[in-house]
Amino acid sequence: MTERVVVRRAVLVSGAALLGAYLATAALTQAPLNPVKLRYYNEIHSVTEPYLSQNWMLFAPDPLSDDRGILARAKCGNGRLTGFYDVTRPYVDRVQRDRFFPSRINRLVSGTITQMDTPDPVLERLRDKEVEKKKRPVPLLPDEKASRNKAEIFLARYSLSQLPKVCDGAAPSAVQVRMYVHELPSWSQRKDSSAKGRTSFEDLKWRNTEAVG
Repeated sequence: MTERVVVRRAVLVSGAALLGAYLATAALTQAPLNPVKLRYYNEIHSVTEPYLSQNWMLFAPDPLSDDRGILARAKCGNGRLTGFYDVTRPYVDRVQRDRFFPSRINRLVSGTITQMDTPDPVLERLRDKEVEKKKRPVPLLPDEKASRNKAEIFLARYSLSQLPKVCDGAAPSAVQVRMYVHELPSWSQRKDSSAKGRTSFEDLKWRNTEAVG
């Protein structure tokens, strides 16, 4: 047996082993929720979904029923706090002015907010059932916490890049993001000019600019 044949067989065996491991991991993601799946949740999803959750919502999202965006304020080096700036609206205005070649930067914000508000569908159903049974729901998994933390850091970094020179030309020392979701009036109220919908917001924690990068 020549060295070339040995190398070829070794490559084939290694490839088959890797393919088998991946298929086994993919099969486990489709299995019902069980202790093994919960135990190795992070490892499984780091292989099958390294960048974002891949589910039916990628291809059949909910119809647009709300307006999502962020406000941001900064803390200057002297301790002064600025007011909140709408860092989303300028890009929305650009989209409305240019319908043929619109800027898609505003989707970075709305997509990140949607990601933060969209839990894993399997875990969401499990938690809903446990709440109905008046049991303690499954706490946030490490992967869920890490995903939200990354999303918050991204929004803070984006806000810093969009804020005007609010600290008299100096770089802010910290930034705080306020997420808002404005639920549009229902379809039945489409002819009611006084209908305004409902707005909710959430203030994220302050982030040091050095930590945000």
